[in-house]
Amino acid sequence: MGSDPTVEVRVRAVRRRAWSTEDRLRIVRETLEPGAVVQTVADRHGVSTGQLYTWRKQMLATAMAGFAPVEVMPEPPPALPAPSLASAVVETTGSLEIVMPSGASIRVTGAVDVITLRMVLAELGGR
Repeated sequence: MGSDPTVEVRVRAVRRRAWSTEDRLRIVRETLEPGAVVQTVADRHGVSTGQLYTWRKQMLATAMAGFAPVEVMPEPPPALPAPSLASAVVETTGSLEIVMPSGASIRVTGAVDVITLRMVLAELGGR
């Protein structure tokens, strides 16, 4: 009889990706864009949709855990009428401080850009 057929079997370890926090946040933010389809984002990055939803849930829980009651201190009214929200910069001076339970704080003094302030608050989870 002829020679026996040779079968070669190669075994390799299953590779698990280690995603950095920054990569996870970037991918999750992609899923939150208007018109984004989670399946498409997942396919683009080689992640399952279940994993993406898990990351979203974890990030929401983390963001919400850092919030504490906020006390609003009114500023004296400006001499001029307040500009509309459409204006780029509020010309009055003042200060804003957000103190997290961890002790970390965010402080803004001087002219406050309303649009930037809204974006910061949105990123903190106050959408």
